[in-house]
Amino acid sequence: MENKRRNYLGVEQARAKIRQYCSYQERCHAEVKEKLFSMGLYAQQVDELLAGLIADNYLNEERFALQFAGGKFRLKKWGKIKIANALKLKRVSAYLIKQAISEIPYDEYTRVFEKEANEKWRSLKREKNIFSKKAKLRNFMLQRGFEVSMIGAFLENQNAGPD
Repeated sequence: MENKRRNYLGVEQARAKIRQYCSYQERCHAEVKEKLFSMGLYAQQVDELLAGLIADNYLNEERFALQFAGGKFRLKKWGKIKIANALKLKRVSAYLIKQAISEIPYDEYTRVFEKEANEKWRSLKREKNIFSKKAKLRNFMLQRGFEVSMIGAFLENQNAGPD
């Protein structure tokens, strides 16, 4: 076992590398912990380095959650459900997930939803079967992480429309 550890970094080298890793972009605690273990450190060393990163403000889970949610919404046009699930996978607390989701402006969120739904609806214009067309739009918007209630309201409005 000790022979395998020779290739790994010492605590001071790991500290320098992990600070650079955290400075490059916001990271969640789970990512940093995994990275430290991949450097061959022991649990106690990992815990000490994590505490130091938090104390020196290299690592802030709240800041990470807010930036992650905002970025996925603005750049990838993800819905709140998909963002929340992605944050859960990164082991972010439910409280911080709720806080990050609440920071997305409602008017901007509905505007993005409408734009994405309308674009998808127009792209399905060759679809003759209305039930199939609605199912495809519903599945697409669900995959993007938007709420069932929003999708249902949008599809109700499509019944009244000329399409």
